[in-house]
Amino acid sequence: MQESPYLATVFISLGSLLIAGLAAQWIGKKTAIPRVTLLITLGIAVGPSGFDLVSDLAQETFPWISHIALAMVGFLLGGKLHLRWLQAQGAAVISASIWVTVATWLAVTLAVALIFNNWPLALLLGAAATATDPAATRDVIEESKQSTPFTEKLLGIVALDDVWGLLIFSLSAALAVFLLDAHLTVALTSLWELGGAIVLGIAIGLPIGWLTGRSSEGEPLLIEALGAVVLCAGLAQWLEVSYLLACITMGMTITNTAKHHSRPFHAIHQIEWPFMMLFFILAGASLDFSHLATTGWLGVTYVISRILGRLMGGWICCRSASSRPSSLQGILLGSALLPQAGVAIGIALIASQAFPQFAEALLTTAIAGTVVFELLGPPITRLCIAHANTSPTDQSQQR
Repeated sequence: MQESPYLATVFISLGSLLIAGLAAQWIGKKTAIPRVTLLITLGIAVGPSGFDLVSDLAQETFPWISHIALAMVGFLLGGKLHLRWLQAQGAAVISASIWVTVATWLAVTLAVALIFNNWPLALLLGAAATATDPAATRDVIEESKQSTPFTEKLLGIVALDDVWGLLIFSLSAALAVFLLDAHLTVALTSLWELGGAIVLGIAIGLPIGWLTGRSSEGEPLLIEALGAVVLCAGLAQWLEVSYLLACITMGMTITNTAKHHSRPFHAIHQIEWPFMMLFFILAGASLDFSHLATTGWLGVTYVISRILGRLMGGWICCRSASSRPSSLQGILLGSALLPQAGVAIGIALIASQAFPQFAEALLTTAIAGTVVFELLGPPITRLCIAHANTSPTDQSQQR
């Protein structure tokens, strides 16, 4: 009975945050303000920088909510990597997404490392910078009612960007651990974190891929998918391997072995958003504005170098894809990929837990950067689509 007041507080708080998040989402639809920005703003309002209503709740519940939400994200991203889907995207789109991701990672990593002389922090922020916001990009394209080579390439790139970003983050985290303590044992531990995650994802994905959906349709599929995600994330934590990489690998294994259907991924979609909603709100509640003064220039460096990385990646894409490249098309492609959402915050959160000495800088920079790119990104994407569809290069591609 002693726990009743505590449980009542947790349930009331989480329920209130979900309802408030739903209201914020409705406001977003009416005002065209990105819902991620509204949810983070709501979190700031109820956190220590605002009315300080959920500080204890954020501290105690944020870790497990974020782990479940990000495990689902990893599973869904891995589910996109079906061989038939990759073949349908074509080599040009896959190549473009890799170029944009790597260029962004290098630009942010080098800028932060050279200016602040901190390579481990630079690698982690570089990985966070690679993430995009596929939902916002899709919404802008749907609103434009355009279906051109430019918009098709844009959709293909954002569908893959977060996958490459999470893979780069796994590598960056391993490199950061080694740079902080360059010993053979640390190097082997880093290899185990990556290799073990891949082995675990395959080991769980193979039997689940064969078994899932064979009992009946409907609710059992949701239980199977959720059970697989939670089991994979739990075993990854127990074995001390990357749970994100394990869930991506499991999703990829299941989507390529469960040839009788693809419904486990649709089942997870049904329950992913409530967790993500709480994730964004509690991420905002974790932001302390008193830290902005110490990370201000780091945030400015992050935003500027990410923009430059996107532009450089878009330019390289056009150079590699055409014998007569258009610099304008490269600039438009890179600029259209500026929106950024939850995966960047997720990367920063996981990195802050693994590297507590960088927690303040990582979370503050990632959350502030996400708000900036969620506000500026979609309007810029809209302008790029309109301009690309009237440019001579794009018109010649459509003929």
